[in-house]
Amino acid sequence: MCLTTVAECECVMTGLKNDIFAALLACGSVYEVGGCVRDSLFGRDVSEKDRDYLVTGIPIDELIALLGRFGRVDVVGKSFGVIKFTPRGDGASPAATYDIALPRREFSTGLAHRDFEVDFDHMIPVEEDLLRRDFTINAVARDMKTGALIDPVGGQRDIATRTLRMISPNSFTDDPLRILRGIQFAARFDLTIEAETMRAMREHADLITTVTPERIGEELNKLLTRAKMPSVGFLLMQEIGLLKLILPELHESVGVTQPGGYHAHNVFEHSLYAVDAAIPTLRLRWAALLHDVTKPQSMCEVEGGVTFYGHETSGARVAKKVLRRLRYPNNFVTEVATLIDQHMFSIPPSDKGLRRLVRRTGIDLIFDLLDLRRADVVGQGMGNKTDDVDEFEKRIKEELDRKPPFSVKDLAIGGDDLMMLFNIPESPIIGDILSHLLEIVLDDPEKNKEEILVETVKEYLHSEETR
Repeated sequence: MCLTTVAECECVMTGLKNDIFAALLACGSVYEVGGCVRDSLFGRDVSEKDRDYLVTGIPIDELIALLGRFGRVDVVGKSFGVIKFTPRGDGASPAATYDIALPRREFSTGLAHRDFEVDFDHMIPVEEDLLRRDFTINAVARDMKTGALIDPVGGQRDIATRTLRMISPNSFTDDPLRILRGIQFAARFDLTIEAETMRAMREHADLITTVTPERIGEELNKLLTRAKMPSVGFLLMQEIGLLKLILPELHESVGVTQPGGYHAHNVFEHSLYAVDAAIPTLRLRWAALLHDVTKPQSMCEVEGGVTFYGHETSGARVAKKVLRRLRYPNNFVTEVATLIDQHMFSIPPSDKGLRRLVRRTGIDLIFDLLDLRRADVVGQGMGNKTDDVDEFEKRIKEELDRKPPFSVKDLAIGGDDLMMLFNIPESPIIGDILSHLLEIVLDDPEKNKEEILVETVKEYLHSEETR
């Protein structure tokens, strides 16, 4: 049923060009669907890449041929009735790619819900297609001919009241990932989960173990980077029973107190508040979430409170385990682990110590490390300031401007020079010598001159011979 028109909501009609719409509308009907409609009704900006369309009344082969007149058609999902379409651009800016689908009926099947049974048909009414979706807020379509909103399940009502409501009692058994997806929607859009939906989430939470790690990771990415306060989502995960199944390592920190006057919150709460305070990049927010993950296992009682010896090192190891389990890329895993491993750094008083910290952390990560420290301090809940971190950041920038050596590739001589000058065959000793030279120039960048390093190598080789 049509409840309102596009003129009555604050949104901007963009997307496919008018000539493409005209060609499609001459043969069938076109609807904007999914997150772009939802976000516009929430008053949020919608980017070109987030616009998806549903076309009815045009068989898929005819739709492919029609779209091919206006741009590139990639039939990556023909068995699902989905086409990726990139209109020809004007060359001034990269062309956006749109998902254009036929209406369909679907439900997940098979082990780990890896497969979907799909029945697409250009004659299925748009209302029926909307009924297969997860939550009412995602089941609103916009008719691109009239601007009318098609809303068969009250999505506009729930958007207005900020309510998360499942469409079907079978929603979570059809695809258990919807439980986690609903949580990230609740966090992103400040939604209250309707009572029956919450009950169903709790009842079926254990089914999340049948979902592939990659799909779980995608929803966690959205929670961490798109929610202003990801803590809301993780608290819901704990309440519903998902946290112990998806992130059991983090679940172990629930309720673990931190006596001693440095923290206002327990370990779990502190980690969540640190995430909220962190800049919303995926790398930094994962580091904030897991930076204290092994505090429960590292706790030692001391006079006046407790301490957590070595939790940064063990935490880095556990973070690698968690992220690998969720199938994150190896370089991302290493970067997050490095930030966690170094997060307890002391601000060095000397430039020598500064350079060594940059060397251990890496130039690409050093400013994330400072931002992690800021988030950590905010997450303590004690009102402490980070002026010392701000001043240290200035020192780092000044040192980087001087371009001192931070790695063996910055040395004035390299491995080929060593082999030629000292008649050394390619062997592990080359790496040993370069590491020795790097240690010297980290202490004193002025020694990074070819003649000085050559003399240093002579002394190093002599000392090795006389051992």
